[in-house]
Amino acid sequence: MLAGCRRALPAALGRALRGRAVGPGRRAVSTSWCPVGAAFDAKQQQQPRGSAAGRETGLFGVPELSCPEGFQEAQDKALQESEQLVQKACSTPPGPETVMIFDQLSDALCRVADLADFVKIAHPDFAFREAAEEACRNIGTVVEKLNTDVELCQSLRRLLADEVVMSSLDPETRRVAELFMFDFEISGIHLDEEKRKKAVNLNVRILDLCNEFLTGAHLPNKIDKHVLPEHIRYNFTAEGNHLQVAGLHADCPDDLVREAAYKIFLYPNAEQISRLEELLASRNSLAQLVGYDTFAHRALQGTMAETPETVTRFLQKLSDQLSKRTQKDFEMMTKMKMKLNPHNSKLMPWDHPYYSGVLRAERYNIDPGLYCPFFSLGACMEGLNSLFSQLLGISLYAEQTQRGEIWSEDVRKLAVVHETEGLLGYIYCDFFQRPDKPHQDCHFTVRGGRLRENGEYQLPVVVLMLSLPHSTRGAPTLLSPGMMENLFHEMGHAMHSMLGRTRYQHVTGTRCPTDFAEVPSILMEYFANDYRVVNQFARHYKTGQPLPKNMVSRLCESKKVCAAADMQLQVFYAALDQIYHGKHPLKKSTTEILKETQEKFYGLPYVPNTAWQLRFSHLVGYGAKYYSYLMSRAVASMVWKQCFAQDPFDRAMGERYRREMLAHGGGKEPMLMVQGMLQKSPSVEDFVDALVSDLDQDFETFIMDS
Repeated sequence: MLAGCRRALPAALGRALRGRAVGPGRRAVSTSWCPVGAAFDAKQQQQPRGSAAGRETGLFGVPELSCPEGFQEAQDKALQESEQLVQKACSTPPGPETVMIFDQLSDALCRVADLADFVKIAHPDFAFREAAEEACRNIGTVVEKLNTDVELCQSLRRLLADEVVMSSLDPETRRVAELFMFDFEISGIHLDEEKRKKAVNLNVRILDLCNEFLTGAHLPNKIDKHVLPEHIRYNFTAEGNHLQVAGLHADCPDDLVREAAYKIFLYPNAEQISRLEELLASRNSLAQLVGYDTFAHRALQGTMAETPETVTRFLQKLSDQLSKRTQKDFEMMTKMKMKLNPHNSKLMPWDHPYYSGVLRAERYNIDPGLYCPFFSLGACMEGLNSLFSQLLGISLYAEQTQRGEIWSEDVRKLAVVHETEGLLGYIYCDFFQRPDKPHQDCHFTVRGGRLRENGEYQLPVVVLMLSLPHSTRGAPTLLSPGMMENLFHEMGHAMHSMLGRTRYQHVTGTRCPTDFAEVPSILMEYFANDYRVVNQFARHYKTGQPLPKNMVSRLCESKKVCAAADMQLQVFYAALDQIYHGKHPLKKSTTEILKETQEKFYGLPYVPNTAWQLRFSHLVGYGAKYYSYLMSRAVASMVWKQCFAQDPFDRAMGERYRREMLAHGGGKEPMLMVQGMLQKSPSVEDFVDALVSDLDQDFETFIMDS
């Protein structure tokens, strides 16, 4: 019997099917729901009892989207609705209704744009992807115009200027009003007409450059195959007399293959250099046009860090604390390289990922093949279900989809149900590999939650996208430890979306500052690495044997091997991002800055004739905010140690976590949410200490392995 099917009918569903009353605001529990583990370990989706599977609907249940042409119809409807709302906003007297109208306007556009943003990269049908891309472009253009609409802005400005009305607003409404005004200001609303046009044009150009840079960042490089020794050519894709190098081959045991891949893949491309330089210069011009010293100052307003100066101080202090540990890590890697390759023992940047992995495997014997049988996808989903149930009173149920609702037959739809509040929202799980699907794990908001005008709550809808292997004839989908951790990470984002039950869509769930948005997902990684949590679900899919505790301990401790060097690399990336988005014009070329920053913040030598920054795709989505991963990890570490390390199933702490951090989305200042959870406002030094203390070995495991 499949692992997920061994469990009894979940209590919450059982109660509901026995006719539990549905109170005000609750949603009745659907009889087409089934236990979550069974849905993921099953070979294919089961047709439900009494289902409407024969009826045709559109993607995500949106009727217009049953065909690619429907995007035009959905877009036209959204634009028509937005025109009416703009007129309404401009004629409404200052008051809370003004904020509600602005949020309705945001929701009307986001409902199409957010959905299209996912479809354009993930739908298997090119026609759907193309139609979604066009919808994204068109709505993006409208948003740029609205952000520089003087009359629309005046309606909001009248509200913000009315002290009596503003003092009567609740804190969330006040903050949302201020956030809408911030959007106007960073788009240059306060400028004269000529400069506003310039700001719009810069925004459009930046968007184009971002897309061009992303495309260039992933393009393979070609080389004449005769340049490489014959015995390593098979590692690369052949194309006539050329070889295509599409990545760094970081896991390849052959030093020469990794070196060749590094030097070829990162070889400078003049067009990509030009794109990057223009992107950075355009961002700086836009920032200065709207009144900021640098793009980093503009990007960091409203974040936990608040200013580039704080980020720089954080990165410098962290680098100082890491330096000795990093040096030891590099010495260990050098010794390992010398042992395996005595003729070439100098440690180079292409060696770091490989030899740190070799050291982990040798020291702790953590062959992923030993772990995978204990992590069937169904078991992992039941583990998440159990954790959320104990911690937050939430259960996950698989719900049958209608024909046309999903874009691939292996997508699963989960209903998220609270034990007293009822249905909270839906998660579409696009977990499996397929041709042309991006190999990236991510969370997409498809529809944000908000309180509708009629008093009902618009339920949030999100997609989680992973790249997991399919089940085989003899086994369900089995996850490596890394895949399992990624699943927990993305589910952290999903819970943020489900529980960020804000009045306004503009600040729903993960619509919050980047350096706070990663906290709930990274916190879930700590749960994924705790034996008490893992022990609840990790069972061998054939024998039912639980995963031994020493295997979990070894896995957790193995992650600390060379972890200082890994973190130092992230510091280098974050520092580079800050410099690129700092004071302009840049004093040197982007490659010279890379070389200088690498020598200061990393420690391994720059390789001549390489330009790693041209592959740094995070410069697009995380411009000036790449530090967010490190700062979010610091906060997650503090929350874990102070609130959950003693008991990861502590319901009181779970409720506090929801109340103080998850419930507000972006409707509250991020540092106030952290302060509410930790009962103090952490300093830069606290952030650094939290990250560095995570690198210390666990004494119990150390003794066990001695």
